[in-house]
Amino acid sequence: MWSYGEMDRLRAATKSDHVESPVSIEQVGQRTRSFDWLSASGQALHWVESVPSRGGSVVGTWTQARGLQLGTVDVGNSVHAYGGGPYAASSGGIWTTTAADGQIWLNDKIQYTRDQRQHGDLVFNDGLLLAVRESSDRDQLIAINPATHRTQVIHEASFIASPRLNRGRLTWMQWGSAVMPWDSAEVWVADYDPAGSLTRMKLIAGGPDESASQPRWGPDGHLYFMSDRSGWWNLYRTAGQAIVPVAAMQAECAPAPWELGYSTYAFLPQGRLAVITQVGPESRLALVAGDGTWHDLPTPYTSLKPYLAAADDRLSVIGSAPAISQQIALVPTSGTDQIEVVRHSNEDPQAVSCVSVPEEISVPSGGADVTVIFYPAQGIGPRRPTPVIVRAHAGPTYQAEIRLDWEVQFFTSRGFAVADVDYRGSTGYGRTYRKALDGRWGELDVIDCQNAARHLIHTGCAMPTAIFITGASAGGYTALKAVCTPDTPFALAVARSAIINPGDWITTAPRFQRPHAAILSHPNADVTPDEVCRPVAMIHGGADTVAPAADAVDLAASLKSRGLLANLVVLPDVGHYLRSPQAIKAALDAELAAYRTVLTDLGL
Repeated sequence: MWSYGEMDRLRAATKSDHVESPVSIEQVGQRTRSFDWLSASGQALHWVESVPSRGGSVVGTWTQARGLQLGTVDVGNSVHAYGGGPYAASSGGIWTTTAADGQIWLNDKIQYTRDQRQHGDLVFNDGLLLAVRESSDRDQLIAINPATHRTQVIHEASFIASPRLNRGRLTWMQWGSAVMPWDSAEVWVADYDPAGSLTRMKLIAGGPDESASQPRWGPDGHLYFMSDRSGWWNLYRTAGQAIVPVAAMQAECAPAPWELGYSTYAFLPQGRLAVITQVGPESRLALVAGDGTWHDLPTPYTSLKPYLAAADDRLSVIGSAPAISQQIALVPTSGTDQIEVVRHSNEDPQAVSCVSVPEEISVPSGGADVTVIFYPAQGIGPRRPTPVIVRAHAGPTYQAEIRLDWEVQFFTSRGFAVADVDYRGSTGYGRTYRKALDGRWGELDVIDCQNAARHLIHTGCAMPTAIFITGASAGGYTALKAVCTPDTPFALAVARSAIINPGDWITTAPRFQRPHAAILSHPNADVTPDEVCRPVAMIHGGADTVAPAADAVDLAASLKSRGLLANLVVLPDVGHYLRSPQAIKAALDAELAAYRTVLTDLGL
């Protein structure tokens, strides 16, 4: 775990006062390989690995004996728009969903589904493959028998996730069509009949004011799950007719379930458990004893993805830190520091020899204390005014992360400081903070970002005339709204894949996300061109199905007529996420050019 004293030493060690050469756009694109959906089966680790050179993802498998093997077929799905759980390991091989159409295959050779619907959240239990299949208006929980190729629909609901089967007992989570799963979700159990019917269905946890998720059967036969009934997502289990906390703490032990397949706790030998915890922007590992006592397990990571699996007495994690690029590692639970790194996202050991290391700043804002992760410009020295880029994360229910971000380093190596803001609505601060943005989107997040900017100006970290705001998706919306007040401290907004009209978004958003638009929105939520007070640059994917590109084109036309359009870049055949090196290059080119135009006009 990095303490901030250790970060001070790291800042000195990484020569943040000297820049040998700026991070190039090509280097950013090359270093965007990432890992997700890590799991363990027997002696093997499995994960999904992005391949930037082809804009797709493959399944990776590692064993001590055979080393690394990478699949050749692009895997993925778009269940609930954001997808997840695109593979499952079994004794018969690897089950996957194909990125092209969301269909289920075994070992990339045998196709088990053939329809227009998306499949995801794959898991292999009791000799059956379980999966979630999404239709236009509801979900189906299906079971596939590998021997007979028979597909059974065993349950239907508006939204379903996390099916788990153990000796004829089935559990899953579900939620209604008018809510988001981080606000209200339920965990159910039932008896599963081999003929495909469910009996003795019972609601275990969840309701209008409780989000319950990640149900799993423990080695002890009890049902475990996450719930935020205390105000924090903590781990619980059933004990007869009672529900008891496994380890109560003021920390988030689960993320907002945007994607399928999250797993933030793991069962260990001797009745122990491990949990990923998050307090503010920092992730940690906690070891939980059988009596509920727990302690932090030291690691070098400050950011852990929401995938945790036990491999005997070790924990497999996807971790990163300010000077550690994303890696898959095996962490011993015995207290030793012999961490085994299985896979690096960046194979160049010199790549992190000179990076900007952040500090955490608390900024008062509207009665709340808002966390800002501040990366100083390289080559400038501490606490000297520089151009600053304030970033609104792509939440709203997400958070800033303390990790090596090559887009941040791209700008800090060019004399910009970067400030990530955990505005109200972010995860990592409990349910009350997370729900503060309901009905106040484009207001409280904007106030928090503006107050962060003013704080950086007041403390001498930012040039008053050269402070910018940027964001993607929901963060792009926040960036646009942040330049809609006459007293804004921002000289320019850069919006990537931005949501522009929340009122319309209630009907144009993917089915999964429409309730979110309604929950967040209010009569004055839309970005009104006449209210924009500063220049705006926009980068948008032409094939974006989450935030329609037509909205960006319309806004750009209005801003151009008022002389406030800095640039509009529409990337053909690119969706909501800019994943390919080509799309990233185009976005960074446009963003840097917009900032430099402002600086040139200022004589800087």
